[in-house]
Amino acid sequence: MAGNAVGLGNFLRFPTLAAQNGGGAFLIPYLVSFVLMGIPLLWVEWAIGRHGGQFGHHSAPGMFDRLGGARWLKYVGVFGLFTNLAVAAYYCYIESWTLAYVWHSIAGTFRSADPAAFRAQFLGIHAGSLVAAPGEALFWFLLTLGLNVWILSRGLVRGIELVAKIGMPLLLVFGAVLAIRGLTLSPGRDPGVVASPLAGLDFVWRPQLSGLASPTTWLAAAGQISFTLSVGMGSIHCYAAYVRRDQDIALNAASSGWLNEFVEVVLGGSIVIPIATAFLGLEGVRALAGGVDSYSLGFVTAPSLFAAMGWFAPVAGALWFGLLFFAGITSSLAMGQPVMAFLEDELGVRRSRAALVFGAATLGLGLVCVFFYGSGAFGEFDYWTGTFALVVFALLEAIVFSAIFGIDRGWEEITRGADMRVPRLFRFVIRFVTPAFIAVIFVGSLVQPAGEWGVAARSLASGHGWPLAPDSVIGRVLHVGATAGGRSPLVQDFTRLLLLALFAGCAFLVWLAWRRKRAELP
Repeated sequence: MAGNAVGLGNFLRFPTLAAQNGGGAFLIPYLVSFVLMGIPLLWVEWAIGRHGGQFGHHSAPGMFDRLGGARWLKYVGVFGLFTNLAVAAYYCYIESWTLAYVWHSIAGTFRSADPAAFRAQFLGIHAGSLVAAPGEALFWFLLTLGLNVWILSRGLVRGIELVAKIGMPLLLVFGAVLAIRGLTLSPGRDPGVVASPLAGLDFVWRPQLSGLASPTTWLAAAGQISFTLSVGMGSIHCYAAYVRRDQDIALNAASSGWLNEFVEVVLGGSIVIPIATAFLGLEGVRALAGGVDSYSLGFVTAPSLFAAMGWFAPVAGALWFGLLFFAGITSSLAMGQPVMAFLEDELGVRRSRAALVFGAATLGLGLVCVFFYGSGAFGEFDYWTGTFALVVFALLEAIVFSAIFGIDRGWEEITRGADMRVPRLFRFVIRFVTPAFIAVIFVGSLVQPAGEWGVAARSLASGHGWPLAPDSVIGRVLHVGATAGGRSPLVQDFTRLLLLALFAGCAFLVWLAWRRKRAELP
């Protein structure tokens, strides 16, 4: 479960969001979101998973079908198939970059090559071209996807669990080595170092009350909690389905969440930002964060910083991209298991064939991200499946669990066999606070304004309309700022139709599986 939660978002997304939202100003909303949304959803998803597992269901459609008598409940579980399959498609592509960059770090590529130019060449992105022409990137993607499929075909214990047992300790060791080396950089002793890296650590970790007044910061913090814990996906449900009826889920769920937060805040917050502060200064980090995405920080800025470390540069690069690879593959494997479990449980497909089906579907979807990366397809996958769908599914499951399954049955499911005393306050939180918290996030994401919320409200009151942000849900649908960064509205619309077709296809498979079940009844 920790391998599932700990992923690329811990080391790429969290430092970027923290820097973009004022460092410590981001920390308090982030931790509040963890307590009011993250931990409750972990308990909810573990409970739904263990409950469904008692009936032989290891994927979300069957689990939700068992939460009540309504036939439509199983279609809520479609999100647990759609999201894992779609996210795996682009996630495996990012994962393949990390493997390629390990090789190039060891080979010393970044000693002479400009990381930004190398990345564009690696991804096959050319100015003015709608379709990318990746050669090397395609090779690494196929290799990484093949590795995922092979491990998945070996089963839960001999495949996924074995990789997690090896990958998670290595990830922690690699992260610790990088953090220690980065935090011991010193001006005057190490070439190129202009400031103490501890200033960067202070920037990230010093709590500031200013973030409490910013709705945008709250949206970013809550979105990161959902993304980093992998809640609202269906993978936690799947793993929890293999837990026996009276085995603890309360302490296990909380422990996996705490470990993820340790890796994200302590390790993730102690590598890139402090090292960047050492070489660029704190003002340089603030300026840099405003104009990059999380992938640029990890794949462009980090190699540039490591290149200034002298003899340690190839080691630092290999450790950094190595830990990203292990973080990525333990998460991508968790995305494959729910899809394969559905094929096995509900449609009777053998595991080896289910692995091939998952691989073929991921390949087909992934190639859209590969060849249309620069024109917006990758971003559409990332947003609609890795952000929007997560929030929708989390909101639906919170409502279904407390209102349809019932908070009494739900609380009994969470606490049965628990190895910790779950504070009774969380019964109220799960029933009322968590759904309301997610609903506010959802509504906020629909109409998020360009700029400050107060300014947008005054604009609306004065009759000038509500200035929608390009990354708001409605803003994206209306293509506000669609051509920014080379994005093509044509590619964006095609990708959205593809994702809608994928969701409909998953829903059809669920309908087909239950139709077959009814036909088999005496």
